[in-house]
Amino acid sequence: MANTFQVDVVSPEETVWSGTATFLLAKTPEGELGIMANHEPLMGSLVTGAVIVEAEDGARTTIGVHGGFLQVLDNQVTLITDRAQITAGGREEARQVAEQLAADQETQEEAPEAEPEP
Repeated sequence: MANTFQVDVVSPEETVWSGTATFLLAKTPEGELGIMANHEPLMGSLVTGAVIVEAEDGARTTIGVHGGFLQVLDNQVTLITDRAQITAGGREEARQVAEQLAADQETQEEAPEAEPEP
């Protein structure tokens, strides 16, 4: 049996994914980062793209992520994202979902706030 670690992918709205994994692949400004059990502690920023989690039971979950941070400490990996969504497809679909999440966030930030009614 492979060594495992805890993974939590959270956004301001919800915990997107939480469970025990054997491998995680995330994208940082420096490139892709693969994490397995007993990884050295680290912190890094996430860029818009796909995160792949291979769960303890062998299931693979692909998540589209827009921005955020990643922390690895004591066999606990936490991804704190601006926005994230699990996808049914592979990396390319997750990348497209992540880009749409980024575009949606930009649209929301640019929208003028409604003035309160008197």
